Amino acid sequence: MLWGHLFAWLSVGDTPPDGLFEYLPFWQRLFVELSLLTPPVMFFFVADGYKYTRSVKKYAQRLFIFACITQVPFTILWGPITGWWGANIMFTLFFSLLALCAWDSRFKLWQRIALVVLICGVTAALVSEWMAFGPLTVLGLHIFREKPKARLIWYASVWGVYMLISFIPYCLDGFSPIEAEVSAVHLFDFAAAYVIMTVFYNGKKGRFPKFSKWFFYIFYPAHLWLAVILRYVMK
Repeated sequence: MLWGHLFAWLSVGDTPPDGLFEYLPFWQRLFVELSLLTPPVMFFFVADGYKYTRSVKKYAQRLFIFACITQVPFTILWGPITGWWGANIMFTLFFSLLALCAWDSRFKLWQRIALVVLICGVTAALVSEWMAFGPLTVLGLHIFREKPKARLIWYASVWGVYMLISFIPYCLDGFSPIEAEVSAVHLFDFAAAYVIMTVFYNGKKGRFPKFSKWFFYIFYPAHLWLAVILRYVMK
């Protein structure tokens, strides 16, 4: 994720995201494309963290605080390129946690569904990274935690819809080799993330759980600030 983001932000610069990407060397493009393996893993950890956290309230507070901290470098990096209206993935994780709280609340089923739809709508309105696909992924991983087949079907369906939506502009403009490459690597990313979290992750805490937890919260905004600094230094 670190190298993929750095290559993306430093190479694209202040031009539209697709402007220079196709001219990058293949190995740099691959780093950028493989960085998309990280978001689904983040969604897995939110579903897992919700189950094991001692305080959902404190968990939500941490996500919200660090989402606000992350928004500053995120806006500096992406504002000149895609516009100033948008939120970073930490906000998506925060709203995903709220979706889990809404689903497990004591409200009636239709009310819980309405709350989840509302939360997904908020992510779309804020143009938060991955928008509704984040909360929907986390919700399915939570609901079908003990049902591997249903969990896989849900996960594949959510990201299948994402891929179909992504294909629409490609189909309208004509499918170029670079777009085929991006699509193929994206499919690999989503599949690999699922395998990593369901096959190689045993759901247990590591040897240094506190370090792992705080490392993520600190690393994510820190690596964006690093990209900001490097961009201005290289200019």
